[in-house]
Amino acid sequence: MPEGPELHLASRFVNRVCSGRVFTGKVVKSPVHKSDEVPFHAQSYIITAASRGKEMQLILSEIENPPKSKGRGKKPKNLANLKTMKILFRFGMSGKFQFTTVSEVHKHSHLQFFTNDDPAMVLSHVDVRRFGRWEVDAGWSKVRGPDPMFEYQLFRSNVVKNIKSSAFDRPICEVLLNQKYFNGIGNYLRAEILYRLSIAPFEKARNVLEGLNEDPPEVKPKVKGQEVKVKVEDPKVDILHLCHTVPLEVVNLGGGGYDPEGKSADYSKFNAWLQCYYQPDMNNLVDHNKRTIWFKGPVGPMAPKESKSRSPVKKRKKKETASANDEESPKKKAKAEEKAKVNTENKKKSPRKRPAKTQVSTPSRKSSKKTSVNAKKVENTPRQAKTQIPDAHEVKGYATRSKVTVNGMMKSKTPKKKTAKHR
Repeated sequence: MPEGPELHLASRFVNRVCSGRVFTGKVVKSPVHKSDEVPFHAQSYIITAASRGKEMQLILSEIENPPKSKGRGKKPKNLANLKTMKILFRFGMSGKFQFTTVSEVHKHSHLQFFTNDDPAMVLSHVDVRRFGRWEVDAGWSKVRGPDPMFEYQLFRSNVVKNIKSSAFDRPICEVLLNQKYFNGIGNYLRAEILYRLSIAPFEKARNVLEGLNEDPPEVKPKVKGQEVKVKVEDPKVDILHLCHTVPLEVVNLGGGGYDPEGKSADYSKFNAWLQCYYQPDMNNLVDHNKRTIWFKGPVGPMAPKESKSRSPVKKRKKKETASANDEESPKKKAKAEEKAKVNTENKKKSPRKRPAKTQVSTPSRKSSKKTSVNAKKVENTPRQAKTQIPDAHEVKGYATRSKVTVNGMMKSKTPKKKTAKHR
């Protein structure tokens, strides 16, 4: 699920691809999506983006006298902004933005903005699972707190001032997902933050957070353009400070956990950065909200009773081993095909025996239904004597090829002559 760093990377991506471009025409919405239409009608407009925690805004600004040269270039200057519209996005489980040609638009694209280029390009909001939503003419949500990455001071103050709230009576791992105080922190970030400080995930949140100051601790700042990690051994580093620095580390990866181009994502940097989340040597447990927390060491006193751990790591190992042994897979496929051929040949041979069994079925059962204990019918219709032979216990006599026994007396008959006369 996209978290604070992924939303920020998405906003940077939109600002990069939309810089110097002019958009035109109607904003096209997919009919299958439940969010509202975007009633923005402008002959020419520009698009910018901003993020805050787990929310992102697209700002559509109408312009006059667009530049004659189409395509990318410098941002238009001295253009009067006529009207603007803000669209607030929440990405859900799989939301993202793509910038493609018209022919390459993703089939799960639910909102499309077209440029006036020749050929036209499309900025589209893609959401395969359709859990994401957008709101038209909406500002930042009031129920979400400040961004820990870019509103650090406000973020700390919001947590420290509300430490006596009943929300902090819950386990720390669950409070970290409360967007009212930890806007942008998600499942993998909470695991990494708690692991670096060796905090039990089901320790009471107030016990972990009480005593912290509103002012941030004085630690070595990050150097711009470099991946400088704060040492956990520093006593000045607290959990609120890691809520600020750990997400920035993901941003400094340069999009390792986000796929803005719509191609197969390269998660190698992101997977190498992870220390706790989804690692095979870590423990995991399902919390009260049915979310899986990854940790190492004691679980804490507020762990849910009879809670079970999930084991998706084993499934991942199977996939990894299968991908690592791709060279051997054709041999396995060949063997499977040979076995399938042998099975099909055996099946073709074996079913031939079934019709023979049905032909050998006793005719007495069929004939007993058709010839109901009546010897006169057998005498009057000699043809039936050959095909429909009644049982001996049902009638007093039965027919044979050359003789008929009636009441114990043997009498010879010539069926051929009778059949001839009958004919």
